[in-house]
Amino acid sequence: MTAPLRLLRTAAAFLGLALAMLLFACSGSPSREEQATRVPGVTDDVVLVGSSLPLTGHASYLGKQTLFGALAYLNAVNDAGGVAGRRIKVLDLDDGYDPPRCVANTQRLIVEERVFCLFSYVGTPTTVKIIPLLEEARVPLVGSFTGADALRTPFRRYIVNVRPSYYQETAAAVDHMVTDLGLERVAVFYQYDAYGFDGLRGTEMALRARGLAPVARGSYIRGTMDVEEGISRILEANSRAIVMIGTSGPCAKAIRLARSKGYDGLFYAVSFVGADEIARILGPTDDTPFVMSQVVPPPGLPESEALLSGVVEYAQLLSRYFPEERPNLVGLEGFINAKVLVEGLRRCGRELTRERFLDAIESIQSFSVGIASPVSFAQNRHQGLERVYFTRLEGGTFHLVMDWPGLRRALEAAPATAGAR
Repeated sequence: MTAPLRLLRTAAAFLGLALAMLLFACSGSPSREEQATRVPGVTDDVVLVGSSLPLTGHASYLGKQTLFGALAYLNAVNDAGGVAGRRIKVLDLDDGYDPPRCVANTQRLIVEERVFCLFSYVGTPTTVKIIPLLEEARVPLVGSFTGADALRTPFRRYIVNVRPSYYQETAAAVDHMVTDLGLERVAVFYQYDAYGFDGLRGTEMALRARGLAPVARGSYIRGTMDVEEGISRILEANSRAIVMIGTSGPCAKAIRLARSKGYDGLFYAVSFVGADEIARILGPTDDTPFVMSQVVPPPGLPESEALLSGVVEYAQLLSRYFPEERPNLVGLEGFINAKVLVEGLRRCGRELTRERFLDAIESIQSFSVGIASPVSFAQNRHQGLERVYFTRLEGGTFHLVMDWPGLRRALEAAPATAGAR
């Protein structure tokens, strides 16, 4: 689809939302008393929340696992009686990681379905497009699977982030690359959209703070596997570390292509790439020096603090409600998002409104979700977690990085032939 057509579709969706809200306000004519007591998405026994996320397409792994993780916790809460006597129902719509579809889904959720709040959206290019809709309709969005700065700066009351930002991920990664691994020739391979630009900016800012800059930049178009030109530009620059801001398929292809041309430096990827999925694509025999940042500890690994209660609880509930799924990082993040949603609802009790819910979220301080870091919010801070973890691909599985000096020795032992052989 061409860029002008995308813009037209997005503009039409915004216009449709405004018109629908106007018609809704002018029709039905409930009494003032009814309007005062009627809260969208809330009945005596149900709270309806809505989610738009990729359930098909090249980012579907992220969408599905986020949803499975969230539902594992919400199903358990509902089976125990719900929150204040209300069950939590999730209406999930597929957007295929396509921004116009996400906008249309959000319009439907707010206007037609009248959800109480939005929940666990997935992806930067999709989620940033709905910011005007949230602020116009004053509908909260809780726990998106994206570290986009646009959802954090400037402060937005109706957006509740749980995970750390991409700026935090890339800043911590650059610190390890330069300080612990002695790597200063850093390149960036990124998806050419809002997500990729965010990761690129974060990397550039972190390098600039050390008097450095990317030695090369290469990109690919979202939704394609056309990585050849971008990765070739990077290899020509003799980089020793490649920062990857993309999705699992294109990033895996770029890694294989770089390795086939003799690249033996470090690959690093942000959490959105999806550790378990890219490990599956690369296969168990791949020995690529590959590090990823994560915003939750990897479930199922003893050295990952997996004995923490939240990680164990996630694995148990996932097994109960989705027995065919294996615990993974993406699902654990969705699980934690659901815990934050439920805690906000619990603090409201039966007197539930959107504004009271946001006030309740802002009252959460040092709330344990069962991982190493507690969740805290404030009136001017709507990001609950700050800690960034690092994992390394070993034997087809990502393990917590416990030995940065050992990784440095391994990289220094490799021949410095970053270009084609």
